[in-house]
Amino acid sequence: MPRLTVVRADAVLIQAVIAGALSFAHLHDLAAAVGQTGWKAWAYPISVDLLLVAAWHRLRSGTAKASAWCWFLVALVASLGANVATAGLLDLTDVPAWLRILVAGWPAVAFLGGTLLAHGTRTPPAGPEAAPTAKTESAAVSTTPESSTAPVPNPTQPATPAPTPVPVPPALVALAHKVADEHRNRTGTAIDTSTLRARLGVPMPLAEAIAAQLT
Repeated sequence: MPRLTVVRADAVLIQAVIAGALSFAHLHDLAAAVGQTGWKAWAYPISVDLLLVAAWHRLRSGTAKASAWCWFLVALVASLGANVATAGLLDLTDVPAWLRILVAGWPAVAFLGGTLLAHGTRTPPAGPEAAPTAKTESAAVSTTPESSTAPVPNPTQPATPAPTPVPVPPALVALAHKVADEHRNRTGTAIDTSTLRARLGVPMPLAEAIAAQLT
C-alpha cells in the first residue's frame, strides 16, 4: 500500500502565506494605480519580495550585515508603503506625481540592491597559518651554514660511517605534525628540536629523526 504523507499545519507558516499574499496584492494594486498595468503590475511585488529574501539570506550568512540591513529596510519600506497607501489613505484614482516617480524608479533600485547582495565581495576566512615573521626569517638565515666555512674533508682520514637512522612510527610522526602546527599557529615560528622532544617526551635522537621528517 502506498505510504501516506501527513502534512501538519504550521500556524506560523499559514500566517506568513496570508501576510505575503496581502502584501503582494497591495503592491500589485499600487503599481496598477500609477499606470504600470498588465504584467508589470505583477512584476513589482515579485521584485520587492525577492529583494527581501536576498537581504535576509545575506543576513543569515553573517557577511556584509550593514549592507544587508540597508537593503532589507528599503524593501520593507516599499512593502509597508504599498500596504498603507492602499488602505484608504490614498486616492488611487488620483495618485500624486512623487509616488509615480518612486514606483517608476523602483526597478533600478531593486536591480542595484539584488546585484550587490548576490555578487557582493565576501571576506575570506583567515588562514590557519600566520605569515612568517622577520624573526623567523632572521633565524633561518643565521642557522644556514655558509659555503666558505664548511669543513673540507681530508682524503687521508677514513670516512666516518653514517649514523644508523632511528625508526620512527608513523603515528608518532602524525602527532609531531599536529604539535608543530599548533606551535606555529601560537608563536608564528617553527618548532625546534628541543621543544619537540619536550612536548612528545621522547629521547633526543628520536626527536631529531622526527624533526627531520617535519621539514
